[in-house]
Amino acid sequence: MESKELISSYDEINDTFVAKVCGKDGYCASYELSQGIFLNVDDNSLPSSIQINGASDVLNVNKGLLEDPNVCIIIKCNGDVIDFELSISSKKVFAISSFNNFDVEMFSYMIKAN
Repeated sequence: MESKELISSYDEINDTFVAKVCGKDGYCASYELSQGIFLNVDDNSLPSSIQINGASDVLNVNKGLLEDPNVCIIIKCNGDVIDFELSISSKKVFAISSFNNFDVEMFSYMIKAN
C-alpha cells in the first residue's frame, strides 16, 4: 500500500469535507462512490481528492469531529471494486465498497494528514 500525505479541510457553513492528496492539482474526473461522496481522479485515473457534500449527515457525525486534523483515508481498487474507509481521530467513521463502474486503474493508497 502506497502512503500519501493528505490535506483536509472542512467547511462548516456548507458542510463540505475535502481531502486532497499533497502534490496533486485539480482532477480530470469525479465519480460518486456513494450518495454525497465523490472520488476525484487525475489524468492517470489515480486519486487526487475526496469530496463529501453534506458531510455531517452522510457520515453521521457531528461537525466538530470533521474539524479534527487527524484524518486517515484508505482507498483501494482491485479493478472490480473500490474500497473506501475514512477515519478521524483514529476512529473509523465510514467505510464502503462499490463496484468500479468508472474504469479506474488498480491502486492501493493510505492517505494521512501529517
